[in-house]
Amino acid sequence: MTLSAFLDSLSQDTPPAGISSYLTSLWWEGKGNWQKAHDIIEHLEDDTAAWVHAYLHRKEGDRGNARYWYARAGRKMPEVSLDQEWKDIVADLSGH
Repeated sequence: MTLSAFLDSLSQDTPPAGISSYLTSLWWEGKGNWQKAHDIIEHLEDDTAAWVHAYLHRKEGDRGNARYWYARAGRKMPEVSLDQEWKDIVADLSGH
């Protein structure tokens, strides 16, 4: 799925079928439902989940918690805008 197709899917009521939990979390955050996005990702333990989790806490404004999750993901907190980071993560996770 391309970033453009993912963005277009935000006009739908449900996430696209067959996407990963990571992308599903980002899809809900893209729809403005931070809590649902967090509920999906918070129980996953791998580095990718930690990256998405970090972004969500950065979006929430909890920079301390975000730094913790970026470290768990083996990443530094980016200096790009939240919108750009969201797009970067979606593009990376969708392979585009």
